[in-house]
Amino acid sequence: MEAQDQGQVTASAADIYETFFVPALFGEWAPRIVDAARLAPSDDVLDIACGTGVVAREALKRVGSQGSVTGLDRNADMLAVAARVTPEIAWREGMAEDLPFNDESFDAVLSQFGLMFFDDQVAALKDMRRVLRPDGRLVIAVWDSLERSPGYQAVTALLQRLFGTSIADAMRAPFTLGDTADVHGLFDKAGIKDVTVETVTGTANFPSIDAWVHTDIKGWTLADLIDDEQYALLEAEARKDLAQFADDDGSVSFASPAHLVSAAKV
Repeated sequence: MEAQDQGQVTASAADIYETFFVPALFGEWAPRIVDAARLAPSDDVLDIACGTGVVAREALKRVGSQGSVTGLDRNADMLAVAARVTPEIAWREGMAEDLPFNDESFDAVLSQFGLMFFDDQVAALKDMRRVLRPDGRLVIAVWDSLERSPGYQAVTALLQRLFGTSIADAMRAPFTLGDTADVHGLFDKAGIKDVTVETVTGTANFPSIDAWVHTDIKGWTLADLIDDEQYALLEAEARKDLAQFADDDGSVSFASPAHLVSAAKV
Protein backbone atom coordinates (compact mmCIF):
# COMPACT_ATOMS: atom_id res chain seq x y z
CA MET A 1 0.00 0.00 0.00
CA GLU A 2 1.09 3.56 -0.66
CA ALA A 3 1.70 5.83 2.34
CA GLN A 4 -1.41 7.86 1.54
CA ASP A 5 -3.52 4.69 1.54
CA GLN A 6 -2.13 3.76 4.97
CA GLY A 7 -2.81 7.19 6.45
CA GLN A 8 0.85 7.77 7.30
CA VAL A 9 2.14 11.29 7.98
CA THR A 10 5.45 13.07 8.52
CA ALA A 11 6.73 14.69 11.73
CA SER A 12 5.45 18.15 10.82
CA ALA A 13 2.09 16.68 9.79
CA ALA A 14 1.84 14.86 13.12
CA ASP A 15 2.13 18.18 14.98
CA ILE A 16 -0.55 19.73 12.77
CA TYR A 17 -2.70 16.64 13.29
CA GLU A 18 -2.60 17.11 17.08
CA THR A 19 -3.00 20.90 17.00
CA PHE A 20 -5.72 21.16 14.35
CA PHE A 21 -7.28 17.79 13.44
CA VAL A 22 -7.93 16.65 17.02
CA PRO A 23 -10.05 19.66 18.07
CA ALA A 24 -11.69 20.05 14.66
CA LEU A 25 -12.63 16.46 13.92
CA PHE A 26 -11.40 13.68 16.21
CA GLY A 27 -11.76 15.05 19.71
CA GLU A 28 -15.53 14.64 19.97
CA TRP A 29 -15.33 10.91 19.16
CA ALA A 30 -12.93 9.86 21.93
CA PRO A 31 -15.51 10.11 24.76
CA ARG A 32 -18.05 8.22 22.66
CA ILE A 33 -15.64 5.35 22.05
CA VAL A 34 -14.59 5.21 25.68
CA ASP A 35 -18.23 5.33 26.82
CA ALA A 36 -19.05 2.39 24.54
CA ALA A 37 -16.21 0.40 26.12
CA ARG A 38 -17.73 0.86 29.62
CA LEU A 39 -14.30 1.17 31.24
CA ALA A 40 -13.81 0.45 34.92
CA PRO A 41 -11.10 2.15 37.04
CA SER A 42 -8.94 -0.99 37.16
CA ASP A 43 -9.07 -1.80 33.44
CA ASP A 44 -6.06 -2.30 31.19
CA VAL A 45 -6.77 -0.58 27.87
CA LEU A 46 -5.13 -0.77 24.45
CA ASP A 47 -5.66 1.99 21.86
CA ILE A 48 -4.65 0.76 18.38
CA ALA A 49 -3.74 3.21 15.62
CA CYS A 50 -3.61 5.72 18.45
CA GLY A 51 -2.18 8.58 16.40
CA THR A 52 -1.27 11.40 18.76
CA GLY A 53 -3.31 9.79 21.55
CA VAL A 54 -6.72 11.45 21.78
CA VAL A 55 -8.55 8.20 22.66
CA ALA A 56 -5.79 6.95 24.95
CA ARG A 57 -5.89 10.22 26.89
CA GLU A 58 -9.66 9.91 27.34
CA ALA A 59 -9.27 6.30 28.48
CA LEU A 60 -6.67 7.36 31.04
CA LYS A 61 -9.21 9.74 32.60
CA ARG A 62 -11.54 6.78 33.16
CA VAL A 63 -9.13 4.13 34.47
CA GLY A 64 -6.84 6.43 36.45
CA SER A 65 -3.90 5.11 38.43
CA GLN A 66 -5.62 1.79 39.16
CA GLY A 67 -5.63 0.78 35.51
CA SER A 68 -3.29 1.20 32.57
CA VAL A 69 -3.43 2.57 29.04
CA THR A 70 -1.20 1.58 26.13
CA GLY A 71 -1.23 3.34 22.78
CA LEU A 72 0.08 1.57 19.66
CA ASP A 73 0.73 3.06 16.24
CA ARG A 74 2.89 2.22 13.23
CA ASN A 75 3.93 5.86 12.82
CA ALA A 76 6.85 6.95 15.01
CA ASP A 77 6.17 10.64 14.37
CA MET A 78 2.63 10.34 15.71
CA LEU A 79 3.95 8.50 18.78
CA ALA A 80 6.56 11.18 19.42
CA VAL A 81 3.83 13.81 19.64
CA ALA A 82 1.69 11.51 21.82
CA ALA A 83 4.57 10.90 24.24
CA ARG A 84 5.31 14.60 24.48
CA VAL A 85 1.69 15.43 25.29
CA THR A 86 1.02 12.55 27.73
CA PRO A 87 4.21 10.83 28.89
CA GLU A 88 2.40 8.74 31.53
CA ILE A 89 0.81 6.53 28.86
CA ALA A 90 2.82 3.59 27.48
CA TRP A 91 3.38 4.28 23.78
CA ARG A 92 4.43 1.40 21.52
CA GLU A 93 5.34 1.27 17.85
CA GLY A 94 3.85 -1.70 16.05
CA MET A 95 1.39 -3.13 13.55
CA ALA A 96 -2.25 -3.89 14.26
CA GLU A 97 -1.92 -7.19 12.40
CA ASP A 98 0.88 -8.38 14.70
CA LEU A 99 0.30 -6.90 18.13
CA PRO A 100 3.37 -7.13 20.41
CA PHE A 101 1.35 -8.29 23.41
CA ASN A 102 0.54 -11.61 25.07
CA ASP A 103 -2.84 -13.29 24.77
CA GLU A 104 -5.57 -11.89 27.04
CA SER A 105 -3.58 -8.82 28.11
CA PHE A 106 -6.34 -6.17 28.00
CA ASP A 107 -9.84 -5.55 29.29
CA ALA A 108 -10.65 -3.24 26.39
CA VAL A 109 -9.24 -2.71 22.90
CA LEU A 110 -10.16 0.53 21.15
CA SER A 111 -9.40 1.91 17.70
CA GLN A 112 -10.58 5.23 16.31
CA PHE A 113 -10.59 5.66 12.53
CA GLY A 114 -7.69 3.28 11.90
CA LEU A 115 -9.23 0.07 10.59
CA MET A 116 -9.66 1.49 7.08
CA PHE A 117 -5.87 1.82 6.72
CA PHE A 118 -4.68 -1.57 7.97
CA ASP A 119 -2.87 -3.77 5.48
CA ASP A 120 -4.92 -6.83 6.50
CA GLN A 121 -8.11 -5.80 8.27
CA VAL A 122 -9.27 -9.32 9.13
CA ALA A 123 -5.87 -10.27 10.58
CA ALA A 124 -5.90 -7.09 12.66
CA LEU A 125 -9.34 -7.85 14.08
CA LYS A 126 -8.29 -11.40 14.91
CA ASP A 127 -5.26 -10.11 16.79
CA MET A 128 -7.38 -7.56 18.66
CA ARG A 129 -9.59 -10.42 19.82
CA ARG A 130 -6.53 -12.46 20.80
CA VAL A 131 -5.22 -9.83 23.21
CA LEU A 132 -8.62 -9.30 24.84
CA ARG A 133 -9.45 -11.02 28.11
CA PRO A 134 -12.67 -13.05 28.38
CA ASP A 135 -15.65 -10.66 28.37
CA GLY A 136 -13.30 -7.89 27.23
CA ARG A 137 -14.75 -5.12 25.06
CA LEU A 138 -13.73 -4.22 21.53
CA VAL A 139 -14.84 -0.80 20.22
CA ILE A 140 -13.86 0.50 16.78
CA ALA A 141 -14.91 3.65 14.93
CA VAL A 142 -14.95 3.97 11.14
CA TRP A 143 -16.22 6.85 9.06
CA ASP A 144 -19.54 6.57 7.28
CA SER A 145 -19.53 6.69 3.47
CA LEU A 146 -18.18 9.69 1.58
CA GLU A 147 -21.64 10.23 0.09
CA ARG A 148 -23.02 10.80 3.61
CA SER A 149 -20.14 13.12 4.59
CA PRO A 150 -20.98 16.30 2.65
CA GLY A 151 -17.94 18.37 3.54
CA TYR A 152 -15.45 15.73 2.55
CA GLN A 153 -17.44 14.78 -0.52
CA ALA A 154 -17.01 18.40 -1.66
CA VAL A 155 -13.28 18.43 -0.81
CA THR A 156 -12.77 15.18 -2.73
CA ALA A 157 -14.60 16.56 -5.76
CA LEU A 158 -12.41 19.67 -5.64
CA LEU A 159 -9.20 17.61 -5.43
CA GLN A 160 -10.42 15.45 -8.31
CA ARG A 161 -11.13 18.50 -10.46
CA LEU A 162 -7.81 20.20 -9.75
CA PHE A 163 -5.33 17.32 -9.45
CA GLY A 164 -6.89 14.07 -10.65
CA THR A 165 -7.75 10.68 -9.22
CA SER A 166 -4.52 9.72 -7.46
CA ILE A 167 -4.63 12.74 -5.13
CA ALA A 168 -8.41 12.60 -4.69
CA ASP A 169 -8.13 8.93 -3.71
CA ALA A 170 -6.09 9.92 -0.64
CA MET A 171 -9.18 11.78 0.60
CA ARG A 172 -11.45 8.86 -0.32
CA ALA A 173 -9.38 6.38 1.71
CA PRO A 174 -10.83 7.17 5.17
CA PHE A 175 -14.36 6.43 3.95
CA THR A 176 -13.87 2.96 2.47
CA LEU A 177 -15.73 1.18 5.31
CA GLY A 178 -18.81 3.36 5.14
CA ASP A 179 -21.02 0.42 4.13
CA THR A 180 -22.08 -1.35 7.34
CA ALA A 181 -22.46 -4.63 5.43
CA ASP A 182 -18.72 -4.50 4.73
CA VAL A 183 -18.03 -3.85 8.41
CA HIS A 184 -20.15 -6.81 9.51
CA GLY A 185 -18.41 -8.95 6.89
CA LEU A 186 -14.95 -8.15 8.25
CA PHE A 187 -15.91 -8.95 11.82
CA ASP A 188 -17.59 -12.18 10.75
CA LYS A 189 -14.45 -13.28 8.88
CA ALA A 190 -12.43 -12.50 12.00
CA GLY A 191 -14.68 -14.76 14.08
CA ILE A 192 -16.10 -11.88 16.13
CA LYS A 193 -19.81 -12.43 16.74
CA ASP A 194 -22.68 -10.41 18.23
CA VAL A 195 -21.38 -7.17 16.76
CA THR A 196 -23.32 -3.96 17.33
CA VAL A 197 -22.99 -1.13 14.80
CA GLU A 198 -24.36 2.28 15.75
CA THR A 199 -24.23 5.18 13.30
CA VAL A 200 -23.67 8.51 15.03
CA THR A 201 -23.49 11.93 13.39
CA GLY A 202 -20.81 14.23 14.70
CA THR A 203 -19.92 17.73 13.57
CA ALA A 204 -16.66 18.85 12.04
CA ASN A 205 -15.69 22.40 13.04
CA PHE A 206 -12.96 24.59 11.57
CA PRO A 207 -12.27 28.29 12.19
CA SER A 208 -12.34 29.06 8.46
CA ILE A 209 -12.13 27.51 5.01
CA ASP A 210 -8.41 28.29 4.94
CA ALA A 211 -7.96 26.51 8.27
CA TRP A 212 -9.93 23.53 6.95
CA VAL A 213 -7.69 23.28 3.88
CA HIS A 214 -4.55 23.72 5.98
CA THR A 215 -5.61 20.93 8.35
CA ASP A 216 -6.66 18.46 5.67
CA ILE A 217 -3.59 18.98 3.51
CA LYS A 218 -0.75 19.82 5.91
CA GLY A 219 -1.91 17.41 8.63
CA TRP A 220 -2.53 14.47 6.34
CA THR A 221 -0.73 12.36 3.77
CA LEU A 222 -1.55 14.96 1.12
CA ALA A 223 1.20 17.16 2.60
CA ASP A 224 3.71 15.13 0.57
CA LEU A 225 1.59 15.02 -2.59
CA ILE A 226 0.70 18.68 -3.14
CA ASP A 227 3.43 21.27 -3.74
CA ASP A 228 3.30 24.96 -2.80
CA GLU A 229 1.93 26.10 -6.16
CA GLN A 230 -0.81 23.47 -6.09
CA TYR A 231 -1.64 24.37 -2.50
CA ALA A 232 -2.11 28.04 -3.40
CA LEU A 233 -4.45 27.02 -6.22
CA LEU A 234 -6.39 24.69 -3.93
CA GLU A 235 -6.75 27.37 -1.27
CA ALA A 236 -8.13 29.88 -3.78
CA GLU A 237 -10.57 27.41 -5.32
CA ALA A 238 -11.67 26.10 -1.92
CA ARG A 239 -12.83 29.55 -0.88
CA LYS A 240 -15.35 29.33 -3.73
CA ASP A 241 -16.23 25.64 -3.85
CA LEU A 242 -16.53 25.17 -0.08
CA ALA A 243 -18.28 28.47 0.71
CA GLN A 244 -21.56 26.60 1.27
CA PHE A 245 -20.14 25.18 4.52
CA ALA A 246 -19.11 28.56 5.98
CA ASP A 247 -21.23 30.45 8.49
CA ASP A 248 -21.65 34.23 8.51
CA ASP A 249 -18.59 34.63 10.75
CA GLY A 250 -16.45 32.56 8.36
CA SER A 251 -16.29 29.47 10.56
CA VAL A 252 -16.99 26.09 8.99
CA SER A 253 -19.16 23.23 10.22
CA PHE A 254 -20.67 20.19 8.58
CA ALA A 255 -22.06 16.77 9.46
CA SER A 256 -19.45 14.09 10.10
CA PRO A 257 -21.14 10.68 10.54
CA ALA A 258 -19.34 7.55 11.70
CA HIS A 259 -20.09 3.97 12.74
CA LEU A 260 -19.27 2.82 16.27
CA VAL A 261 -18.69 -0.94 16.20
CA SER A 262 -18.81 -2.83 19.51
CA ALA A 263 -18.37 -6.46 20.52
CA ALA A 264 -17.52 -8.44 23.63
CA LYS A 265 -15.12 -11.39 23.65
CA VAL A 266 -17.00 -14.59 24.36
